[in-house]
Amino acid sequence: MAWNHTVLLTLLPTVLILIVLAGVESAAVKDGKDSEAKGTSKRVFVPATDASNFFKRRGRRSPRTYEEYYAEQRVKMAANERRREHYEEQSSEYEDYLEEERNEQYERTREKNEQWREFHYDGQYPRYPHHRPYV
Repeated sequence: MAWNHTVLLTLLPTVLILIVLAGVESAAVKDGKDSEAKGTSKRVFVPATDASNFFKRRGRRSPRTYEEYYAEQRVKMAANERRREHYEEQSSEYEDYLEEERNEQYERTREKNEQWREFHYDGQYPRYPHHRPYV
């Protein structure tokens, strides 16, 4: 019986707090979600008259205006330019990498050959045959 009283005494304040908090409508910090939702709906949806005028003004088979065609061409040209610049940058980076690799390989080979010549040189003959004087 004592445990019933303790459970009731702990649950009663919890229920009262929940009831009071559910009744509160204002908070210290406002939610900006309501105003953002209204703003986005205004930007996305247009009035019905404007929408119907849009479809009346331009049918499915009607030709595009010069402005629309020109705007599409500008978008395509900008995309092509960005693509070309990207590929140019990639190719220049790859060329720089190849040049650096070749230079390093050349240096390693040259050093290896010099070490081999120094190790195998016995001092009796000139190091390179083309340095010998003609007799």
